[in-house]
Amino acid sequence: MTATIVPTKPIAGQKPGTSGLRKKTPVFMGKDYLENFIQSIFDVVGAQGKTFVLGGDGRYFNDRAAQVILKMAAANGAARVIVGQGAILSTPAASHLIRLNKTDGGIIMSASHNPGGPTEDFGVKFNMANGGPAPESVTEAMYQRTTTISAYKILTAPDVDLATIGRSTLGGMIVDVVDPVADYADLMETLFDFAAIRAMFAKGFAMRMDSMCAVTGPYAVEILERRLGAASGTCVNATPLPDFGGMHPDPNPTWAKALMDEMFSAAAPDFGAASDGDGDRNMVVGRGIYVSPSDSLAVLAANAHLAKGYKGGLKGIARSMPTSAAADRVAAALGIPAYETPTGWKFFGNLLDAGRATICGEESFGTGSDHVREKDGLWAVLLWLNILAVRGQSVAAILAEHWARFGRNYYSRHDFEAIETAKADAMMAALRASLPSLAGRQIEGMTISAADDFAYTDPVDGSVSRNQGVRILFADGSRIVLRLSGTGTEGATLRLYLERYVAGPEGLDHDAQDALAPVIRAAHLLAGIAAHTGRQAPDVIT
Repeated sequence: MTATIVPTKPIAGQKPGTSGLRKKTPVFMGKDYLENFIQSIFDVVGAQGKTFVLGGDGRYFNDRAAQVILKMAAANGAARVIVGQGAILSTPAASHLIRLNKTDGGIIMSASHNPGGPTEDFGVKFNMANGGPAPESVTEAMYQRTTTISAYKILTAPDVDLATIGRSTLGGMIVDVVDPVADYADLMETLFDFAAIRAMFAKGFAMRMDSMCAVTGPYAVEILERRLGAASGTCVNATPLPDFGGMHPDPNPTWAKALMDEMFSAAAPDFGAASDGDGDRNMVVGRGIYVSPSDSLAVLAANAHLAKGYKGGLKGIARSMPTSAAADRVAAALGIPAYETPTGWKFFGNLLDAGRATICGEESFGTGSDHVREKDGLWAVLLWLNILAVRGQSVAAILAEHWARFGRNYYSRHDFEAIETAKADAMMAALRASLPSLAGRQIEGMTISAADDFAYTDPVDGSVSRNQGVRILFADGSRIVLRLSGTGTEGATLRLYLERYVAGPEGLDHDAQDALAPVIRAAHLLAGIAAHTGRQAPDVIT
């Protein structure tokens, strides 16, 4: 076995976003593309004598990329790599292994909720020693390194056996292949009352867990069916496949339509849930009722004390700016801080590390707590199950009581996908230019009270993040947020967030889209969506 220094040249298009570097799979499989980015990671964070975690969501190219990364880690002097069996690890499980083993960080291979396959998406990101995504200063340094790289190091050696749990060596580096599920499942048992949930299942409680042929399948089967006693077959689409079985592993009502149809049928089980490609997102559905991510965050925060891991109460609640203010009302009632951050889990990481927040959530189907430094889909499902077991009520009943107490933030997100980037940028530039003149304007029977481009000063490190999304606030508490997402691999996705608050207990049972109708019309008029993009309607409504 010899370490080889391979001459290379910088490759355009290796700038990571908030969720790492994502491109079409053939791009990653192209000459030197993966190698250049991995070498840039090691050049920035250092590898000599260090220990890393490695795993991914099992999408196409996951297995081959893992072998390349292992050989490069060895050539760069890493002391040890802990890798999930079959190169599989959910993102929250990887975060937990980093923290549990006190490693120097980890490399996660995933494009999250994006489709997988030979012509679909692949991604790589680096998580720091705290288990959370690398901050912008680190990812920017990685990008800058990709623009000057002239060589990468790789070991010439046979592939590592990743199918067998155990220890081996690669050059002078130790490779520990571990059960990808066991440590994570053990952690969940410390947080939740498994006995109460088991008893609920034993009494006939039924659920459906759709893993969408993605990474959480083995985790769901082990925890829900084996440890908690849910009926065999509770977990569907539970075998991770390189192309996710042709599914789009994004747990929302559009892509998880089969689950939605079942939960709104005469034969619906008591509870339904879905998770995404790498296991960090979740969707929750009760019999005949959909739970929006914003409402889910608020309900989980209001009831977290019912789970043993949170019985001492919460230190604070954090939400991303586009997420509805429902969680803020819970924080006010509990007398704890509420934080509004830019989109991106790294902003929550600072609050969690500083002990200022316990539960965090994003409107894009991501919730989590201080047990790891990533959002965690199965964690959210298990907390819901714990709440249902203790309260002995249906999802619909719990939501009704929550809205009666706190009021309801009607909320929806409209996604306009794969817009030509130049058109999307022009629309946002025109909207930003109009912001100073919007205050006081009447539109659709509402008065605009303020409009801005959200900026955030981190209360922990003092860093400032600007241009995080346009906010248009109305005097009646309604709100419009527009931002462009970088989670896709082609074009731009316009995310339009719509919110209207109604105090309880009256006016709480409207259809969300009907309740939001004037806010939706106002958003289209103010942003000129059709004029700029040619789009009259969104591709996805959640």
